[in-house]
Amino acid sequence: MAGPAPSPHKPRRKVKSSGNGTEPAPLISTSGSGRASSSSKPSYPLGALLWPARSSLSQWEILPLILMAAGLFRWAAGLWGYSGYQNPPMHGDYEAQRHWMEITTKLPISQWYFHDLEWWGLDYPPLTAYHSWILGKIGGLIDRSWFELHTSRGTDDPSLKVFMRATVIVSEYLIYVPAAVIFVRRLSKLQGVNTWSAAVALTAILMQPGTILIDHVHFQYNTVMLGFVLASMSSILAGRFMWSCVFFVMALGFKQMALYYAPPMFAYLLGVCLFPRLNFPRFLGIARVTAASFAVLLLPIILGSLYDAQRGVEARPDLHGHKAPLPIFTQYSFRLDYHAWYYPIVQQMAQLVHRVFPFARGLFEDKVANFWCAANVFIKLKQYPSEILQRTSLLFTLAAITPACFVIFVKPRKELLPLALATSAWGFFLFSFQVHEKSVLLPLMPMTALLAGKQGLSKNTRAWVGFGNLLGVWTMFPLLQRVDLRVPYYVLSLLWAYLLGLPPTSFSVYKTEGKATWTGLATTTLHLGFYLAMAVWHVAESFLSPPNGKPDLWVVVNVGIGAVGFGICYLWCFFTLVVESGFLDRSQVGKKIKAL
Repeated sequence: MAGPAPSPHKPRRKVKSSGNGTEPAPLISTSGSGRASSSSKPSYPLGALLWPARSSLSQWEILPLILMAAGLFRWAAGLWGYSGYQNPPMHGDYEAQRHWMEITTKLPISQWYFHDLEWWGLDYPPLTAYHSWILGKIGGLIDRSWFELHTSRGTDDPSLKVFMRATVIVSEYLIYVPAAVIFVRRLSKLQGVNTWSAAVALTAILMQPGTILIDHVHFQYNTVMLGFVLASMSSILAGRFMWSCVFFVMALGFKQMALYYAPPMFAYLLGVCLFPRLNFPRFLGIARVTAASFAVLLLPIILGSLYDAQRGVEARPDLHGHKAPLPIFTQYSFRLDYHAWYYPIVQQMAQLVHRVFPFARGLFEDKVANFWCAANVFIKLKQYPSEILQRTSLLFTLAAITPACFVIFVKPRKELLPLALATSAWGFFLFSFQVHEKSVLLPLMPMTALLAGKQGLSKNTRAWVGFGNLLGVWTMFPLLQRVDLRVPYYVLSLLWAYLLGLPPTSFSVYKTEGKATWTGLATTTLHLGFYLAMAVWHVAESFLSPPNGKPDLWVVVNVGIGAVGFGICYLWCFFTLVVESGFLDRSQVGKKIKAL
């Protein structure tokens, strides 16, 4: 019998097995249209579930299914409570987001960063304020009572809950989801990954339990910032460096935590301007676009402050016309002319920096699984002056992020960006100042994005990405259980583990075919040890009361295990970055350095 006619398109190259105990990509080769030609059915449930789509000619056959499924779980998770639900006096993050909507819609723009700072004062960059203003305006058209200063504090109106949940989903589907879809498409195309594998990776990324639990259950808008970062990386994959700068400035303008990614992004953009040869027009263009983006971001604050000053509106009406010193550079603020036209601008910028970078809060505010909180168990860090702790934190953070930045600078290859960003973000999470539990989403996002790349669905990569995500969600459990979110925590984390064939639902990801390697055995032993510790911790936390005098024992144990595990994730990301970059090839590195 004659075989099928040959494809008129040039087939993509085959993806080779890594040879280190990992399985090959579920589909070995595809035609130019992305149609699968392998009949080897994947062993993990998510791949098996989407297996019929392997012969699809169009992404639009499966993309609506992925988006609907992701939306279903997000809305279902939102049926539960939220941060601060019926929990006076401050009512948690939900109340903070609601309050910012009423601040921005009810007060002059010059008062946004000054109003009643003891009650959830605005402490995020301007793009968050503009976002709150838009949502507050829309919500005010539905029910004005939701956003009335002072009288609406702590409200738990069920209709308001529906509106607030909807704002998170709409914001995510306008920013994060499109950015994830485009990023996965571009990265998979760059690395020769077929359409089916890209669809599996996209589903895993959108079903990431941490983002759903924090944004759609606990209540935040982190995915807006993460979406802008994804859009920035996607623009780099497309060779659009100016757009990448615009999107990254928007990420910084939404949440200052995007600074976790700033050093490797800067190193990469500088590297592409220097290697393989000096490209001064590109460097100048990147600098101009970045400066212009920041200017546009701050322009409403600046113009609004000047306009309010002209009308006689005080930024701090509680002072009754008296001028307070600037919150930063206080010793120099009295040298300024309070009546000068530029003073409102200086005042706003100083207050903005003061609110966005809260150094006065201390090294850490709550128990979080990073180096400093774990070290505080043995050495009480609060006995040291804040200035010393700040400088020590800075030095440790620089030491953690500099190696990855140097690698991506010397080897500015766009496919290495997720690894560089993940390494830098882990360094910041472990050692930087004022880290929150939810900040673990920042290193987890680029680490999870590795699923869309070459060998992204192999056993080795799935094992490490799964380990990082499940450990990250586990360290957020003490935060979630405060508002009775045990059920969504267990459902979403175990569902994700099941879909990707990860412990505790399956151990197939650690099974090797053929001769086992020492790296594979070490990875298996290490991961299973942590999974066992997490399981034992859950049993102990549920059934054993902490001893007298140590009420936070289980939280402290969680912090210690999590900090060690995150340090291992940092080392894996950095080691993988070095290997993938070919940095160990000394001759090539020497040529790069001499070119400087």
